[in-house]
Parts: sequence; C-alpha cells; structure tokens
Amino acid sequence: MKRTIVPILALAGALAAAGVSAHAQGSFYLKNGDRVVFYGDSITEQHLYTNWVEDYVVTRFPNLRVDFVNAGVGGDKVSGGWAGNIDVRLKRDLIPFKPTVVTCMLGMNDAAYRPYDQGIFDAYATGYKNILKMVKASLPDVRWTLIEPSPYDDITQPLNFPGGYNAVLLKYAAYVRKLAASTGSLDSDFNHPMTEMLIKAKAADPSLAQKIIPGRVHPSPAGHLIMAEALLNTWHAPSLVASATIDASTGKVTSEANTSISNVATSNGVLSWTETDKSLPFPLDLKDPVTKLVLSSSNFVQKLDEEPLTVTGLTAAHYALDIDGTTVGTFTPDQLSSGVNLALLSTPMLNQALAVNQLTTDHSNVHMTMWRSIEMPLAYDKSPALTNAIDSLNALDFQLQARRRQEAEPHPHKYTLTPVA
Repeated sequence: MKRTIVPILALAGALAAAGVSAHAQGSFYLKNGDRVVFYGDSITEQHLYTNWVEDYVVTRFPNLRVDFVNAGVGGDKVSGGWAGNIDVRLKRDLIPFKPTVVTCMLGMNDAAYRPYDQGIFDAYATGYKNILKMVKASLPDVRWTLIEPSPYDDITQPLNFPGGYNAVLLKYAAYVRKLAASTGSLDSDFNHPMTEMLIKAKAADPSLAQKIIPGRVHPSPAGHLIMAEALLNTWHAPSLVASATIDASTGKVTSEANTSISNVATSNGVLSWTETDKSLPFPLDLKDPVTKLVLSSSNFVQKLDEEPLTVTGLTAAHYALDIDGTTVGTFTPDQLSSGVNLALLSTPMLNQALAVNQLTTDHSNVHMTMWRSIEMPLAYDKSPALTNAIDSLNALDFQLQARRRQEAEPHPHKYTLTPVA
C-alpha cells in the first residue's frame, strides 16, 4: 500500500509562508518549511532524542514551521531488518515523505555485539554508502546529518570482552565521520558526549549512573537529552531562551534579548514588570533524579537552556520572585545581580513547555500506531476502510502538531520581586 502522506506534507506546505522571528533566522540549520526524517534503529525508534529535538525546535522557534517524522525500527542495520530490507525501508519509510533533511544513526546492531570483525565492518561501510546513493537518486537535494553510533555503556558496567564493545562502535563512528566529510554531509557525534557524561555521573553516583543507559544500549529519557544536545549543537542551536536585566534602583530595563519587557514599576519596595519571552525553556523534569544527575554531569544547560534574569540595585536581604502570582524562588540580591537561570525553576514557562512535550509525545505515538500497527502489517489490504483509517490517523497527527504550535505561542507573564524576612 502506498503511504498516505498528504496531511503530513501539508503541515509544512500550508504554513511555510508564516513569518519567522529574528531569533530563528540566525545560523540555526533548520529552515522554514523543512521536513525532517529521523532514520535509524531502536534507539531512534524510542522517540526520545527525536522528541527532545522536536520540543526544542517548537518551543525555541514557535514561528518556524518544520515537520518531523520518526522512521526508526528496532534491530535495523544498514541492510534493513525485520521491517524490510533496505530497499523496502527507504522506499516505504523515508523517500515518500520527500524530506529536505534526513538524520541517520545505524551501527549498534551492525557491529554484532562482538569484537571488531573486518568483514562485518566492510559490509557496514558498503551498506551505508548504498543508503546515501539510493536516497540521492530520488532526493538529490536532501541534506544529510550522519550520526555516529551512540555508546554501548562500558563505563558504568564491566566490559563483556577485552577493550569493550564501545571501542568497536568508535571504529564505526570514525567511518561515519569520514563518510560525512566525503559526501558533504553533516556529522554528529553522539558517542563522546555521552561517554564523557557517564564518566562524570559514575564518579558522582555510581548506582544512579547505571540508570542512564539501562541495559547498556537504550538510553533513558535523561540520557537521550545528551544525544539531542549533540544533534542540536551540530545544527548550531542557540542556547538562549530569553535574557532580561533590570535596574531596580531606577526602574529601567538595561538589557533584554529574545523577550519584551514593559510596565516596570516599584511600590513599597516591590518591583514588578510584565515580560513576554519569544521562546520557552526546555521541558525538563526537574524532579527526576536521573535527569538531575545528567544535567550536573554535562554542559546541557549551558549549551541549550539559558534563561537568565538579572536584577541589580536591590537593598533588602531576600526577595521572593513571583510569576503570575506563584512564588518560584527566593533569592538574595547577590544571586539576582549575578543572574538566576529561570529555565531551572518551576515557572509557568516551564509548565507551558511541558504541555508542548506532551503533545509531541502524543503525535509521535499516533504516527507510530498508524505506521507500525496498521499500515505496515496490513499492507496487503486494499480496502477503503483501511485507507480511511490511515487517513484519519494522519489527520489526527496533523491536528496534534497544530495544537502543539499553538501551545508554544508566547504569553505575557506578570513578575514581582517582593522583599521577605
């Protein structure tokens, strides 16, 4: 059965004319109207690093219209797998979407979980070249991002054989890096940032660090944050959410970036203002211990999630920061004059980003259900009922992504800084 893709393609096409904020027009790799297909094995199929990337794009650039499709299948190699050989996979699960951008991460299964074998490696190298060749024949202008295989956890767990499996994967990663250079593709290194984070996490909490990649292959949601960071860094993603500096002694805004501040006022020592940020912070679960360990063992926040609020000229010993009537923290004047990263606080902006994340999860699940549970196993069925079911699920996917864009739209928030005992 031919894949029904009209609603998904319409998502970008019908909205490509929408304006994009100045913040989105910098060096960020994705462009208005892009369609991204994430291709890979079960680590891509997890819909975790891919969902984090979608969340970042939607929340950081709410006016940027980009469509995303996850085409990960567990067990896949460069030759394909249980869902079809590579010819079937590419012709059914990638090419029909006419993507402008494709990411590809393969290698975990290709290397066969054993010591390095030259013959196995040669088959991987040949097969990877074949993927690029086949897609180029149908989509000559597609932009590739080749992802070096994510790590097998030989850091928090003992080695299975001398040297360990991740050392084998690093040889495959070196080939991917070389192939990217020779084909004019981007290369994204998932392995080194993850292993560096694991080393720091193990030093801080050996037991908890084992939960970052449980089972040694498939990272937890927190582990996928680092892979999303690596891909977004490859795409020159800006770290800034929004930045504001206010002088309480004069009631003036001394600097602002990617935000708009108005109605600054002081009354009985209370400083208040209205702020409308043009983007949202990353939808982090700040209560999850594994997430907290990953963040403290990496530079994720510095690279992707900076939302500094700086207030100078304060005179009381402590101040409560309220946003929309809810206290999000209490700070000293020194802390506020140095800058407080609001992205790491439970703010209305974070809650809005978490709602966006839920819609990302919902749309990903709908697409996976349509493709894996209906379209793929019932490909032999030519009945109108099946076509209608697929069309309905595609339409639902379209609606969820439209709701996600609406949820990500900027809102004004009322801030107050009140002296407290």
